[in-house]
Amino acid sequence: MAAKTGERKNQILQTLAEMLEAPAGEKITTAALAARLDVSEAALYRHFSGKAQMYEGLIEFIEQTLFALVNKITSEEKSGVRQLEAIVAVLLGFAQKNRGMTRVLIGDALVNEDEKLQARINQLHDRAEAALKQALRFAVSQQEIVAEVDVTAQANLVMSFVTGRWHQFAKSGFRRDPAEHWSKQWRQLMEGIVA
Repeated sequence: MAAKTGERKNQILQTLAEMLEAPAGEKITTAALAARLDVSEAALYRHFSGKAQMYEGLIEFIEQTLFALVNKITSEEKSGVRQLEAIVAVLLGFAQKNRGMTRVLIGDALVNEDEKLQARINQLHDRAEAALKQALRFAVSQQEIVAEVDVTAQANLVMSFVTGRWHQFAKSGFRRDPAEHWSKQWRQLMEGIVA
């Protein structure tokens, strides 16, 4: 029975993520979600206390996926610059593959929801920026990047680039690929700081 409960929870979260992929970005109600799943709203509440908890589940999935990949990069990659580039590629690639989740990442799907959800997404952004900053510090220590670089400012610039690409992707109805022009833009972002 426990496996079925876990499977149903995952099915609810997958369906919610699919509904978030609608380019129109309409507000998702539990009634619409239940109808899409062909179950009653009461059936949804057997697995989640409310829509906020469903969004929590999506955010948890995003965090686990992104930071597992970031940790793998930082533990395996021996170059700070390559760590930085790989982390950005993961952040952009995640959005590319998970359109509905991109609307969660930019907070678009969380409008009119519990404000704690937006706070959690903000923390996720802060963690991602901290990973970028750490990679930059590592690159400076390896003399791959000039010592004078302000790693805090550079990490913020790179994170702003990522969130901007996420926004463009979601707001274009998922037509503007977040990784489009990435290789050229990467060189421009790093111009003047590579040793």
